[in-house]
Amino acid sequence: MKLSEIEKKARSLGIKNTWKYSKTELIREIQRKEGNFDCFGRAKDYCDQFSCLWRADCLKK
Repeated sequence: MKLSEIEKKARSLGIKNTWKYSKTELIREIQRKEGNFDCFGRAKDYCDQFSCLWRADCLKK
């Protein structure tokens, strides 16, 4: 997902000043706002969060 799309999603959740976050930090902040684990980019070859919106990008890292 492009950074502009991530920023739009963040703003829709009430996250302000999205420019001060890196892509990874912003996705983790979105995960926290949604009540999920803030685990983006921390998985090592496997992730059991199959319904996560960020799963594909996360496992690429």
